[in-house]
Amino acid sequence: MGNETGSRAVVLGGSIAGLFTARVLAEAYDEVFIVDRDELVGARGPRRSRPQGRHINAMHVRGRVVMEELFPGITEELIADGCPSGDFAGDCRWYFHGKPLSREDIGYLAVPATAPLMERHIRERTQALPNVKFEEQLDIIGLVTTEDRGRVTGVRVQPIGGGAAQTIEADLVVDATGRGSRTPLWLEELGYPRVEEERKKIGLGYVTQHYKLHADPWDGDLAIIPVASPESPRGAIFTKTDHDRVELTVYGLLGDHPPTDQKGFYAFVKSLSVPDIHEALQYAEPLDEPVAFRFPTTIRRRYEKMARLPDRLLVVGDAVTCFNPVYAQGMTVAALSALVLRGHLHSGAAPQPREFFRDLAKEVIDPPWDMTNTVDLSFPGVEGKRDLKVRMGQRYLALVQAAATRDKKVTTAYMRAAGMLDRPDALMRPGVILRVLLSAWRRPTPVPRPPVVPLSPEP
Repeated sequence: MGNETGSRAVVLGGSIAGLFTARVLAEAYDEVFIVDRDELVGARGPRRSRPQGRHINAMHVRGRVVMEELFPGITEELIADGCPSGDFAGDCRWYFHGKPLSREDIGYLAVPATAPLMERHIRERTQALPNVKFEEQLDIIGLVTTEDRGRVTGVRVQPIGGGAAQTIEADLVVDATGRGSRTPLWLEELGYPRVEEERKKIGLGYVTQHYKLHADPWDGDLAIIPVASPESPRGAIFTKTDHDRVELTVYGLLGDHPPTDQKGFYAFVKSLSVPDIHEALQYAEPLDEPVAFRFPTTIRRRYEKMARLPDRLLVVGDAVTCFNPVYAQGMTVAALSALVLRGHLHSGAAPQPREFFRDLAKEVIDPPWDMTNTVDLSFPGVEGKRDLKVRMGQRYLALVQAAATRDKKVTTAYMRAAGMLDRPDALMRPGVILRVLLSAWRRPTPVPRPPVVPLSPEP
């Protein structure tokens, strides 16, 4: 009986990963507490504890599908709240190595919402669950365990700004506090081995600005996305977003970061591999100042390799793996992690940490981590092991990207893998390989760039 699911679960962090986690825990526990430093309920703008909330908030199609499964109707809610929508491949103008991809609809929506708006909708749907409670403006001090330190029984918290510390008792604690997670430190203090980490320095920096456009650069498209490449390590995402605004995030790798002064920012945009975005900005009215964010390293914490762990403690989201945000995998991985957790709750028993982390790594983290590691290491300045597997993967991926500029079926296969609908090894299916080899060296069909159409006389 000591292994049965208890009555209360505590989620550390009200991030999107924390909200997805609370949603599935609410199916198995009488009470679910979400503990966070910020004031969450009713928040509408960017949160202090989520600096990336001021930047583009991309969610892959698989993440949106899972979000809809967890919160039925939420996609229509986002659209009703002013978010545009379109096909993830057919309505987005993707560029690899400065060349447009041949494209067709893949039948999956992209709904580009700003970060605060999407988080608010997910939070409000979570808040509506009768057994979920938000514990706000609390600093998390540490874990509470049994005397032998073999089982976590709660967390110690303290009000922000001072006040008496208190214990929140729990039958399960899930850390969703993000990149700065203190679980590795807490485990060492409890006498557990150090959690193995993988870090890769990418030196990413990006700058975001919002606009109202007086011209249409899309010709019906939803977004323009020139992807950085080794020969041009600068990229951007330029997308329609909620309430008739336009959101632009421009990035550079290995210390080549966009400036935040307006003139320098525009000059950086002009240096991109395609002119579409810079031309459109001639008709753009800035709605805010350019805001910067720095992301020096990717991190993966290998909890699945731990020989022992305390019972009743799990970790999810960026607290486990912090991907290169350019690939927009974080929220989708968080959503898929919630499904893995749900699978470990269905037996009616409390999740076993080692089994959970093993399945999380194998089913959710390994495929996108391996794929993005291959891409990151294609940039010569990124340090890392380039073994035969990585080099062969890079060469084949280059062929796929070249073929995708000529064959829309290759684009669809690539976008399904990039959108995490299929595992990356789906690109190695015989039919895909054949199309790649037949198309990679064929001369691409010229694709005319739609003109920028002024919508009003005032630039």
